[in-house]
Amino acid sequence: MCGIVGYTGHREAVPVLIDGLRRLEYRGYDSAGIVVAENGGLTVEKRAGTLDVLVDAINNHRFPATSGLGHTRWATHGAPTDVNAHPHTDCSGRLAVVHNGIIENYRRLRGWLKSEGHVFRSDTDTEVLPHLIEHYYRGDVYQALLKALERLEGSFAVLAMATDEPERLVVARQDSPLVAGLGAGENFIASDIPALLAHTRATHLFNDGEVAEVTPDGIKVADFNGTPIFKEVFHVNWKAEQAEKGGYDHFMLKEIHEQPRALRETLRGRVAQNGRRVVLDELELDPDLARNLQRIFITACGTAYHAGVVGKYVIEKLARIPVEVDIASEFRYRNPLIGPGDLVIVVSQSGETADTRAALREARRRGARVIAITNVVGSSVAREADSVLYTWAGPEIAVASTKAYVTQLAAFYLLAVWLAGERGTLPGDECETILHALRELDAGVQTLLDRTDEIAALARRYQDQHCLFFIGRGLDYAVAMEGSLKLKEISYIHAEAYAAGELKHGTLALITEGVPVIALATQPDLFEKTLSNIKEVKARGAEVVTLTFGNGHDTEDVGDHIIHLPPTHPVLAPIPAVVPLQLFAYYAAVYRGCSVDKPRNLAKSVTVE
Repeated sequence: MCGIVGYTGHREAVPVLIDGLRRLEYRGYDSAGIVVAENGGLTVEKRAGTLDVLVDAINNHRFPATSGLGHTRWATHGAPTDVNAHPHTDCSGRLAVVHNGIIENYRRLRGWLKSEGHVFRSDTDTEVLPHLIEHYYRGDVYQALLKALERLEGSFAVLAMATDEPERLVVARQDSPLVAGLGAGENFIASDIPALLAHTRATHLFNDGEVAEVTPDGIKVADFNGTPIFKEVFHVNWKAEQAEKGGYDHFMLKEIHEQPRALRETLRGRVAQNGRRVVLDELELDPDLARNLQRIFITACGTAYHAGVVGKYVIEKLARIPVEVDIASEFRYRNPLIGPGDLVIVVSQSGETADTRAALREARRRGARVIAITNVVGSSVAREADSVLYTWAGPEIAVASTKAYVTQLAAFYLLAVWLAGERGTLPGDECETILHALRELDAGVQTLLDRTDEIAALARRYQDQHCLFFIGRGLDYAVAMEGSLKLKEISYIHAEAYAAGELKHGTLALITEGVPVIALATQPDLFEKTLSNIKEVKARGAEVVTLTFGNGHDTEDVGDHIIHLPPTHPVLAPIPAVVPLQLFAYYAAVYRGCSVDKPRNLAKSVTVE
């Protein structure tokens, strides 16, 4: 969730580091910093804010050092401040580390290191790394890193350096991207290829479980046991603007394809190792509160609101608590009947949505406890809520939300299962079944992403339509609303979502020959009823695209075009079901020549009411 750059060679390091960080700005960040080895020590400069804030701070200084590290941070643990910005150093200031990812066992490591006399300055999980390396350091930073890796749990791309070995950088990767750039008498490290393209197109792409020593003369790669690994040279032939998007044409498509990783990150550390219960210690919720809850309110805007609708269905079904869902811009104006003893869940990707913040404050004013589900650490809703359930989707650049939405769904599933467990409304074997299926969803989503051409062909077929309808029942209706919104906001095709049972109460008047209807039929207990609604629109000439698992039924006459979803537990269907709808909207927008990442009149973070 950040940008990493490292350099060791014959040039001044700082201009190389700043240029590399500049080329990673698209990733999103809230602070930036550098460290260089000079005058027998390490010089660290870091600032909260944009990269320009850091550049202004160092503008009048000359750094002759030829080795260093750079970092742009997108906060996960600790607010965006100068102190929490990377790089982080050990007690002596002679070891420095930058890091991308999440150290899951950082609290345990931090407590142990404190007992060993180490002094911590920041609120980050990253700071355990320099202190852990310091603990094992005996003049060889590479060997110290190998020992430190034995203690780490979580995801990380780590880049470290030591005063006593100024031209030697050491790196390690586990579940976070890292790439090396190969030069003549100089070598580079970065979290993404764009940072390297100004200097070299010859690279090593690190895999999980690999560690490396980087000097001006070369790069030696090994596994975490120190066994050497031979790396092929990968020659990059992308254009720079493509590389910034990882080779994808648009950020939206890149973010759609990042959803399997985003799901893994959001679930990481939140399901017990035995797979039988949810661990949400970060919420600091008293089990008595869960057992005694009478009502829950969910409030959000746009895509986050649609995630809240799914949340309502799931919490009511699993935890048996009444749930109301409100559009945040309406919530406080209806004088809601909430107070002490009620739980309010606010959902916002950015954590800065003005209407959602206002709803949060209204709930707090009335004495309700507030949980925020958000993607941005240190955001307004994160600071103002009583507790926060972070979604680890990573920076989302495209205006139309995709990976943030599926991680919000994952957060609701975790919360629903936890509540159900505390209230005793879900048998243990059913809880285990759902959690097992939840942890396998990333693979199911990937199978859909591997079938992109199938969805693109449907989008091309309907690209010139003026109006489409989405229908579904129960959880499928919630997903239909999100699919409709995606199509409207980026392709500008008018689309409406309807509860399928409402068709005969007026909507059928709009169904004429050739009108496309996208039908979701994923719920076994509602399948036959949805099938009847599909037949109603087909009888009036509609052309139907159906998303279904099959549910053991003959699906031959379910639609004119059928998208078969990978099997999962029915309650989890909204996650795989939304992926084809995201791709359909994306390709419809592309074929219509629309601005995919920045649709007209819309902004990523809506900070005004």
